[in-house]
Amino acid sequence: MEPLRSPYLKSLEHRGFVQGVTLTDRTSNSPWCHYFGGLRYALPPTERWRKAQRLPPSYSYGTKDHPGQCAGAAGVCPQPSFPGLSLGEGWGEDCFQCNVWVPAGEPPKNGWPVLVFIHGGFLQFGTPNVFSAGALLGEAAFNAIIVMPAYRLGVFGFLYSSELEHDAATVSEPVGNQGFWDQRLALEWTRDNITLFGGNPSQITISGYSAGAYSVFYQLSYDIHLPEDQSIIKQACIWSNSPVAQPKAPTSAQTQFDELLSALDIPLTLSWADKLAQLRSVPSSKLLSVATGLKVNQFRPTTDSLFIQPTIFQSLDNGNIGRRIAARNIRIMLGECRDEGALYATWYPPQNDLDSLYNRLLADYPAPIVDKLVKLYYPDGKLPSGCRDWNCDAFGRIYADMQVYKMQRGLVHSLVLGGAAHLLYRYRIEYRLKCADNTIPPEWGVTHSTDQYIWMWGNGSALQTDEKSIIQHALIDPLTRFVHGELDIGWGTKSHREMRTLKSDGSVEIWQDGLWDEAMQVWKALRVVGEQGSAPIAKL
Repeated sequence: MEPLRSPYLKSLEHRGFVQGVTLTDRTSNSPWCHYFGGLRYALPPTERWRKAQRLPPSYSYGTKDHPGQCAGAAGVCPQPSFPGLSLGEGWGEDCFQCNVWVPAGEPPKNGWPVLVFIHGGFLQFGTPNVFSAGALLGEAAFNAIIVMPAYRLGVFGFLYSSELEHDAATVSEPVGNQGFWDQRLALEWTRDNITLFGGNPSQITISGYSAGAYSVFYQLSYDIHLPEDQSIIKQACIWSNSPVAQPKAPTSAQTQFDELLSALDIPLTLSWADKLAQLRSVPSSKLLSVATGLKVNQFRPTTDSLFIQPTIFQSLDNGNIGRRIAARNIRIMLGECRDEGALYATWYPPQNDLDSLYNRLLADYPAPIVDKLVKLYYPDGKLPSGCRDWNCDAFGRIYADMQVYKMQRGLVHSLVLGGAAHLLYRYRIEYRLKCADNTIPPEWGVTHSTDQYIWMWGNGSALQTDEKSIIQHALIDPLTRFVHGELDIGWGTKSHREMRTLKSDGSVEIWQDGLWDEAMQVWKALRVVGEQGSAPIAKL
């Protein structure tokens, strides 16, 4: 049942006033929380593909008589469509806003703990506007501030080239990975402004789902290499994703950039400034249409040597990242769903043959990685036993292995190598809520994203009475204690090889990871593979 919404005026001291809404339970008439939607965390960049700008100290959201209107939604970056996700009109490149949920009532002495949640979508689509955290705060007593930022996606957030390097140098800004820099700005805004909402800036947990979880890894990797007084992240949740390999080298990014120019009939013989001038004049709708029509149409992170160092996977393999995480005592919750591959198989599926599957994987992973994967999974070039087809079943399985199952176990292995085993809280979800049927076919099982209805307490849909008690005990209560920084969260695992498992019947079991050994074989095979033009991956 939708909560009641009533205007709520909030003073943000030197930042002026904003008007959000109070969400109230219709049955009990008890307030759930206060919601502020479309709250700006940064100013747009001066040009497309430049860095967004921090809010200046003098920035004000509005006056008491004319407060900033924050009862709606964050901006939505132009993006391709995805089955079951209808975003409507109103897309725009100014998407530097976040949605904020604040518990009702007075904050504790040190302020509410804070959960920053980064939405998923393969870094190509998505928006925080499809998430609703009101019931999590109101019914499940989560008692923490939740911040969900929008950020640049696809070609708008992850284009990279030598031309953009020249351009960035003229204004002393970083080049590429702008979607990651947007997320970082949202984190910095949270640290600097969350006290105005009653939050505790020293108790920030970063979380993310799918590509948001992938983002969390890179945000964490960046954060732990900063001086401790500049570090923001205290804990992390990596839900259903993991890093796979060193992101593509600038040379690979340049090839994709040149293909985009050719598709837009922009001559490659022009100067770098003229190329960018023409490219920036292309309307966002046309740019999106052409970019998603390229052979390699996934615009993903680049090893830029600033946000992403060329040695990041060496630092995993030799335990350095694990040692830094252990030294700063950063706890990490991470895990998976039982049937991840069913939904993964729907994202730009290949034709029904091995060559098409190979080419589809090239959109996400470097060619040497794909070569090794194909040899590992299909040594004789044939479908494995029990695999129905190349374009759905085989693709879904290998993609889920790379996005979640095998690579996340590799990440765990690397963190343990650095002495961070005691900081890991692993889970597995085999239980599906009824409300997931509203968007995800039941026959897909407990597939990727079905558990978002668990983490978000229905995500705007009503839960059945028995479901509430099951997920409260199994995951929400421990998550709440985790975010609040409690030392004993009642997780139940005793080693990194164990996973807290929510079974299909609603019971909780501590499972000795039966997928570990197979995952280690794949992880170690990929560790000796490097992309030409990037740092080699160290052997174990």
